[in-house]
Amino acid sequence: MLSRPVLLLNQNYEPVSICSVKRAMVLLFLEKAEMVEKNSGYIHTINRTYPIPSVIRLLRRIRIPPRRILLNRKNLLIRDNYTCQYCGRKGGELTIDHVIPKHYGGKDVWENLVVACQACNHRIANRTPEQAGMKLIRQPKKPHYFFYLQKIVGVRDEHWKPYLFIKD
Repeated sequence: MLSRPVLLLNQNYEPVSICSVKRAMVLLFLEKAEMVEKNSGYIHTINRTYPIPSVIRLLRRIRIPPRRILLNRKNLLIRDNYTCQYCGRKGGELTIDHVIPKHYGGKDVWENLVVACQACNHRIANRTPEQAGMKLIRQPKKPHYFFYLQKIVGVRDEHWKPYLFIKD
């Protein structure tokens, strides 16, 4: 119970990280944070009962250095939801495709890489989607850091959704 995840928000309600109930309770007792959302269940002491927090907010704003999301195959597959960005096929043998091929000056950046099935990648070959007569389902873009909290860590509690900017 004390190791359950709790969403930690900055003073301005921006998600900072995920901590344990134990760490959240320490922050609450030290009056460094306030409880925003309660979880089901209680922590019982000898003379008091405390609700288990689901979301807490720091009372002072902490400066967070800019966070980077690594550009790698795993994160590209997660960003594109394991779906070919040309035909919409899910799963199977997926490859990484350059929207603008390297020989045309395309770089290895978030905005130029998409997930493609082998058939579409073979069909597009060393051409741009326009040259191959193919269309992207969605324009690739660099994900925000909330991407990690949403996709990689996952939403562990329904109370977190309003704070993680999740679209259903």
